[in-house]
Amino acid sequence: MTQILFIAVAYLIGSVSFAVVVSWCYGLPDPHTYGSRNPGATNVLRTGRKEAAVLTLLGDAAKGAIALSLAKRLALEFNLDEFTLAAVALATFIGHLYPLYFRFKGGKGVSTAAGILLALDLRVAGVALIAWLLTIVALRYSSLASIVAALAATMATLYFLGWNPFAVMVLIMTTLLLWRHRTNMKRLLDGTESRITLFRGGSTPPIPSGDEPKSREVP
Repeated sequence: MTQILFIAVAYLIGSVSFAVVVSWCYGLPDPHTYGSRNPGATNVLRTGRKEAAVLTLLGDAAKGAIALSLAKRLALEFNLDEFTLAAVALATFIGHLYPLYFRFKGGKGVSTAAGILLALDLRVAGVALIAWLLTIVALRYSSLASIVAALAATMATLYFLGWNPFAVMVLIMTTLLLWRHRTNMKRLLDGTESRITLFRGGSTPPIPSGDEPKSREVP
């Protein structure tokens, strides 16, 4: 029963959409109503409020890191095994993708997955970060960088931690992340995916509701 409670609380933590919360605090539109309609840092950035986008990214990453870190810290006291800890992490990730509070319309999960990896193992998180950065700098496709980082994280988890419940959890997260990026993958294959512009000054203009994303695609 205790294990189920931890998993349920983790899902509820994951369901907090910082894109929506931060937008509300800044008086910005609901990110479900404009641009890509994805409640993530990228869409918040389209309003031109960079600080709001940064807070969204940090908040989504923090909830993943905090949920798993707390569970690991309380593992001995509440007799939580590796399977339960992995389930807690996965529940947080699924909460972000399908949030209870927002009609199950969530983000793509990159920031939350990054937070989970940080709490899981710094080596795994480091490999994923390096893969993301190299892809961004070389190709300037943020969606592709997220996909490459997710695949790298899976391989790094298997290498550093072996085949255990955490490896299964990361594999499931990667599968879900790829599914959430399926439209991006189609655009990549079609050659229509937009590239990001590195080190550009100025603000990002808002994108009217209903428009397809034409620039930055940083999850």
